[in-house]
Amino acid sequence: METPKWTSFREAIRVVAYPPFLKKTIRTALTIGVVLFAINHFDEVLRRHDNAATWIKGATTCLVPFCVANWWILATRRPQDKNLASF
Repeated sequence: METPKWTSFREAIRVVAYPPFLKKTIRTALTIGVVLFAINHFDEVLRRHDNAATWIKGATTCLVPFCVANWWILATRRPQDKNLASF
């Protein structure tokens, strides 16, 4: 099966949801998100100064690498057509 490319928003969603890509972006988000959480909040957890906000921030920390990984996939999966507007 050929990897998907996109030219419209609907096709971009299909690219992001393509199982091999989705698996990689989730793995990347969790790996980098956990490292960033440890850097930013692990001391709070160890001192037991964590609260719900700490864990919400930790969960949202994974969104940044998830978005960046998907942006990269979309940037590399767009056909190089001079008639298309630039990304």
